[in-house]
Amino acid sequence: MKIYFDTLGCPKNFNDTEMAMGILEENGHSIADEPKDADVIVVNTCGFINDAKRESIDAIFDMSEFKKNGKKLVVSGCLAQRYADELYKEMPEVDGFIGVNDYEKLPELVSSLFKAESERFKVIDPCNVNDLENDSRKLADNPYSATIKIAEGCNNVCAYCVIPQIRGPYRSRPKEKIVAEAERLAKAGCKELILIAQDVTYYGQDIYGSLELPGLLKELCKVDGIQWIRLLYCYEDRISDELIDVMASESKICNYIDIPIQHASDSVLADMNRRSTAESIDNTLRRLKNKIPDIHIRTTLIVGFPGETEEDYDKLVAFVEKEKFARLGVFAYSREEGTPAAEMENQVPDEVKQVRLDGIMMRQIEISLALNREKIGRTLEVIVDERDDDGSYIGRTRYDAPEIDNSVVFVAKTEHVPGDIVNVEILDAFDYDLEGREV
Repeated sequence: MKIYFDTLGCPKNFNDTEMAMGILEENGHSIADEPKDADVIVVNTCGFINDAKRESIDAIFDMSEFKKNGKKLVVSGCLAQRYADELYKEMPEVDGFIGVNDYEKLPELVSSLFKAESERFKVIDPCNVNDLENDSRKLADNPYSATIKIAEGCNNVCAYCVIPQIRGPYRSRPKEKIVAEAERLAKAGCKELILIAQDVTYYGQDIYGSLELPGLLKELCKVDGIQWIRLLYCYEDRISDELIDVMASESKICNYIDIPIQHASDSVLADMNRRSTAESIDNTLRRLKNKIPDIHIRTTLIVGFPGETEEDYDKLVAFVEKEKFARLGVFAYSREEGTPAAEMENQVPDEVKQVRLDGIMMRQIEISLALNREKIGRTLEVIVDERDDDGSYIGRTRYDAPEIDNSVVFVAKTEHVPGDIVNVEILDAFDYDLEGREV
């Protein structure tokens, strides 16, 4: 039968979908490009914060409109893992719920929906810390840019976060498994490898007894065909001098790093149960910039955490103005049931959160524009993502992750396909994008 996937959330969710599609194909099913052509529609949901939950629920209802002529609807992912019992009762239009640890069961489960004695199902198993590797993964026709999951779960206990409850404890994949997958990706045409986990810097501690991201990066740099390697989700306190040295010395590793620091006030960081302090963050950023002068640092911040005062917020604004992050996103604190922060006093009103969020983002627009203008006249490597209707191309520099960061729009005299890496002279700059021509 034909299965269609609607995937929401972070790159880790999209990675899960690729694995699920691969498992289904290995078991005789096929993947549909459109929901109208499918026998079964799977919505792979996100359940991290309230906005993501609302988006996932909207997607479920949208997909339920296709439940005609015997189509079935399945909900998977973080929202299903977290709220399976409630959703099962409140969404009778959904035929089955499956959690983040159960994709190997999906072929059998979707087939069961078409049996004469079929029943709705709810399969939400607890995490198995010894869960087996699965090499199944359906790649795009031209997988020039691909994520590679180096670990699952999280051992951090941030006061606002439900991910450890959903995904379980941290489990690193063995190096040889990761390198083997990278080699398969390279043979399939992958040029950009994006390392993902809840915390890539913790990699190896659980199975090797030490932080092994630097060693893993050295092995991945040896894989022929991979030209760019990008790091997402690095915790500040585990960015060692060894990791910085490897990043500086290996030309394949992009001068780009994602460090979700969340705040710059020590009191707020302590309430968040983060291990960082304003001083440690400043020290890590200095070490990165001193060793890799061209480093582009992405970060995310949370405003309106319980107890955040105007003084705390002013410290955060001053920090953003001082550091001038190349890439920055801001979230309003989301009160998630089952977390310590949800029970804290001095919850910040939503309207105050929004004002604080807008204040930082308005400042960041100015910072981003100024940093982009510094690139005018430079020639940068750009990976092609798509061709626009007017014949121009849209791509990204080494400093930009797909679907997250800035784009480069450029004209070229030669024909290109997605995945081509070309040299582009930057001619103009905007708030978040650049404009240029191939040289």
